[in-house]
Amino acid sequence: MAGRRTDTRERIQRVALELFAERGYDKTTLQEVAERLEITRPALYYHFRTKEAILSSVVDRLVVSIDELVEWAREQPRTLEARQEILRRISGLLEDKWRPLFRFAQVNQGVVQELPDGSRMQEGVISMLSVLSAPEDDPVQQFEARLAVFAVILGSVPFLFDMRLPDADRAAVALKVATKLISQ
Repeated sequence: MAGRRTDTRERIQRVALELFAERGYDKTTLQEVAERLEITRPALYYHFRTKEAILSSVVDRLVVSIDELVEWAREQPRTLEARQEILRRISGLLEDKWRPLFRFAQVNQGVVQELPDGSRMQEGVISMLSVLSAPEDDPVQQFEARLAVFAVILGSVPFLFDMRLPDADRAAVALKVATKLISQ
């Protein structure tokens, strides 16, 4: 039973983020979320009482996954192979979990800034940007490392690049560019 409840919560989160990105957070109602999911509002309320609760749960999951990634990355050796694996993991998390929230955040920047967990999200992204470089690296290396992470993140945003590529192909191109940046 717990598995079904978790699946439903994840579906609600995914659909709500899609609607928030399409229509804007303020213009989306819980009724619209329920209709898109083809469930009743009371069924939706069983899992989430408010839009804020949905968004907060998604941001919390993002922050936890970023923290876990950063912690893992900091334990890795400072080799090219380890840095490439860090980029692959960031790309995989974007594909698996983060892309909808990043798309939402781009469309609804004001909402994200007002979220109680919004600053935690920003801090997590900033710490993630620094995992590929060390303080002793020269400024060019540090900048390239941060650009590599940004390349992977930006590769998940279709409207920034008019490349007419499917999401998976665009993400693969972004990962290849990011890998070049850290391989110099």
